[in-house]
Amino acid sequence: MSNNWLFLPHTNKYMRFLYFTILFLFSVVVFCQETTTQKLKKSLLKSQEQKAKEKSEKAPITAYRIISLANDTTFVDTSLTIAKEYSFNYLREDTFGLMPFLNEGQTYTTLNNSLQHTSLYPEIGLAGKHFNYLQNRDVDYYSVATPLTELYFKTVMEQGQSLDAFVTVNTSEKFNFSIAYKGLRSLGKYINQLSSTGNFRFTTNYHNTSKTYFLKAHYTGQDFLNGENGGIQSPIDFESQDGSFTQRERMSVYLTDAKSFLKGRRLFVDHSYIFQKNTSSYFSLIHQFEAESKYFEYNQLTVGSIIGNVTRNRFGASYKSAGINDQLDYNKLYTKLGLQFSHKSKGMFQFYADTYRYNYFYNTVLVLNTVIVPNKLTDAIYTIGADYSFKRKDWLLTAQVKNAVSAQAIRSANVELKHRFSANTKASIAYENNLNLPALTYSLFQSSYVNYNWYSNFKSELSNTLRFTADTKYINIKSQFSTYKDKLYFSDDSSNDTIQLLSPKQYAKAISYVSVQANKEFKFWKLALDNTLLYQTVAQDDLVLNVPKWVTRNSLYYSDFVFEKAMFLQTGFTVNYFSSHFANGYNPVIADFFVQEKKQIGNFATLDFFVNARVRQTRIFFKAEHVNAAWSSTNKFYSAPDYPYRDFIIRFGLVWNFFK
Repeated sequence: MSNNWLFLPHTNKYMRFLYFTILFLFSVVVFCQETTTQKLKKSLLKSQEQKAKEKSEKAPITAYRIISLANDTTFVDTSLTIAKEYSFNYLREDTFGLMPFLNEGQTYTTLNNSLQHTSLYPEIGLAGKHFNYLQNRDVDYYSVATPLTELYFKTVMEQGQSLDAFVTVNTSEKFNFSIAYKGLRSLGKYINQLSSTGNFRFTTNYHNTSKTYFLKAHYTGQDFLNGENGGIQSPIDFESQDGSFTQRERMSVYLTDAKSFLKGRRLFVDHSYIFQKNTSSYFSLIHQFEAESKYFEYNQLTVGSIIGNVTRNRFGASYKSAGINDQLDYNKLYTKLGLQFSHKSKGMFQFYADTYRYNYFYNTVLVLNTVIVPNKLTDAIYTIGADYSFKRKDWLLTAQVKNAVSAQAIRSANVELKHRFSANTKASIAYENNLNLPALTYSLFQSSYVNYNWYSNFKSELSNTLRFTADTKYINIKSQFSTYKDKLYFSDDSSNDTIQLLSPKQYAKAISYVSVQANKEFKFWKLALDNTLLYQTVAQDDLVLNVPKWVTRNSLYYSDFVFEKAMFLQTGFTVNYFSSHFANGYNPVIADFFVQEKKQIGNFATLDFFVNARVRQTRIFFKAEHVNAAWSSTNKFYSAPDYPYRDFIIRFGLVWNFFK
């Protein structure tokens, strides 16, 4: 039943894809070289190679640009800093505030509520499967003086590896394309914990000679397969450090053959045309187009779990005695058309209208106790909006407003002011007011499990947020104050710890959230101490928004050049900590987290030891993760209730950049 109009065939053998790609590129290069050799004299060919080499040697690092969808530009950075240590992971970004599950490629517990991203439009849901799903805002575009290649490699927990290969080329100053693939396979330490994922992306960036037409476009194909063991049955066996269970595959889990699978394909185009231009202003026509499909499947061959000496269904009664195979399809089509006016002294004005159409569907209509649970949701949402930005010297003001002209309750109003006081000091303040529609898994869900079928008509969620940031040479601060009304969440309605009976709910009362995050690095001689501290507090009548009060990360490290400055070395320790709280539980049937009040996790620290090095454009990473687990008297470390955190493990890898 999968909607295949935008899908490519799925395969877990991503290594074959990499081999095929490398072989294909090599064949093309060889063919081109042979053809060129037949047409050109050797002296001319040598001259061209020499020119290319000189161009590569002369090109500054600022000639290798990374451009976001919003046209923010950064440059390729091959340095080795503590920030590179923090971002050497599966997500390829700093994960402070996220707690990874035990196996690479699984979901994350969100410790920092300010990291939550909500969409105004009704997305599919399944939040637990989307941490490594590349959204539009995550895809970058490039402009490079010479071909640029980056290779990422890192070992995993058991039987596999994590790879990310990327290459970008400018065929001319006007046209760039990039192609990349990130693949992961890791068996994991526990029963039924396999991760096999892939992220393919292709981008292009173009402007014409007169610079009146600009185009950014990308295609992504992504798939995520996870074994879902439902967590360990007996936390006592894990916490007691019984020698019988040091081999984690001996530990009993709830599900031994369940798995979940998400795949998505997206085509995105953003382009504009300047049709009237003079020295101080211009008018342009803007257009965005996005077509995306997603498919989710939950498969469980054996329904009953043996818990102690009793066979029980982890998720309650089921319509099937074996062979559960629940499937869900979703596709959307988004179009935006607008007019932009930019003036040198008055700023940039943009007015637009957009449409958002979606289909969300199952293959059956269900009648449950005289209540009809339909098999699909479909709608078309029409909105109008306006953006404004104004820059004067070191000040930048941006504002956006959007409102639905169709019947749906959607509204957004955002304003932000930034100021750079000096080269080392800048600050910003922002306000956001959003009224967004519920994720679709809250509104409609079907499953082979009886209690996991619902059809609800929830209100739109309202949020008001005030943010303040300041970056100075003394300290970096991020703060947020938010209020939430009609917040949606999943809750566990079961009184039995071994059974999860989830249902969606909407909290009518107000919730207030405050967070302050501070970062400061102290340097002395060749030593450095990098500190990040997050404080959070929530005011609510019931436990709905649950986060730890404290989250900290502290790194003490040494860095210096060695071997007559042929290598730059970085080595030290990192300690991570978060305080005890009722962390949300994870449920694989809905691929999302739920509120629970049965078990607290936290109040433990993890100690990592790392040795990193840089040789020219190659960065090498070696890490002993969670070293203190080897001598801990008791195992109290969890990523989520029933899901232990990682044991002591040694991992290594590298990031290698080529500038041809």
